[in-house]
Amino acid sequence: MTDEVRLRDVAEAAGVSIATASRALTGRNRVSASTTAHVTAVARRLGYQVNSVGRALREGSTRTVGMTVPVIGNPYFAQLVDAVEGALVEPGLELLIADSHGDVDHEARRLRTLVGRQIDGLVVVPADVERSAPALRAARRHAPVVQLDRRVEGLTTDFVGVDNALGMRVVVDHLVDRGARSVVLVGADDVTSAGVERREGFEAAVARTGLEVHAPLLDDFSLEAGQRAAEELVARGPLPDAVVAADDLLAVGVVTTLRRLGVDVPGRVLVTGFDGTVIAGITEPALTTVVQPFAALAQEVTRTLLARIADGAAPTRQSRISPELLVRASTTRP
Repeated sequence: MTDEVRLRDVAEAAGVSIATASRALTGRNRVSASTTAHVTAVARRLGYQVNSVGRALREGSTRTVGMTVPVIGNPYFAQLVDAVEGALVEPGLELLIADSHGDVDHEARRLRTLVGRQIDGLVVVPADVERSAPALRAARRHAPVVQLDRRVEGLTTDFVGVDNALGMRVVVDHLVDRGARSVVLVGADDVTSAGVERREGFEAAVARTGLEVHAPLLDDFSLEAGQRAAEELVARGPLPDAVVAADDLLAVGVVTTLRRLGVDVPGRVLVTGFDGTVIAGITEPALTTVVQPFAALAQEVTRTLLARIADGAAPTRQSRISPELLVRASTTRP
């Protein structure tokens, strides 16, 4: 039999009402042992399987999912939210969005508010790799939680994110192929897991090469931080052959400031980004960047959350999805 077998089919074949068939298969109400055995045998013969996810969403469900992100104004998070909202359409769920502004106290208030709306589950991009833990633990007591993109150190929940180490490796290999002999990382500090993983991924990647590595410039994931980094690079000199930025906002800040200061990109310095946001394609020159698989991340976090709603005791899942490198003008010398 196929998965098209419905509860109605089982009820008709067993000679009972749909309500009795449902009670026998779910065990939510008293049904005689003989009826339960009979209905179960018929269901097994027909190939019917109880839709545990659907049942979990029907019983007291608000059919809403909450999501918190650190900075909704960041193009990456805007695209990520859009992808998650699209992935929730098929299971018939609505998305409630909250901006933590990268502040753990604000994040805790937002999570309490979402939980108070009796949401069916939470998708959380944590503000801090350590200090977000108490708020997430508190939220998890009231709703299933899946961490997306970033995660809290030592907190046991489902997680879905990109393979940051692979992303940095393909970037570094690309720059070596382009003839770079020296490189610098413009990244974020250790407040977020993404900042940590991309820095560590960069360090592991360059260790495999003969590249000269300049002292990193670490700040935060913002346009302004990229601008400050570029000014520092020019001031301290000599310039490296390539700049690896840990996200697209940093990369745009680096490119625009280097060009303002008279440094040719890519003629003198190659620059790469990370995330594959819309701004990477409209910068001049257009950015070579590690493209995050937004649709795949959204589909996987939706599947993971629905599975967690259906079975809160199941083993936690840790999913890493591979990114791809999109080569553009910022690493293509004439």
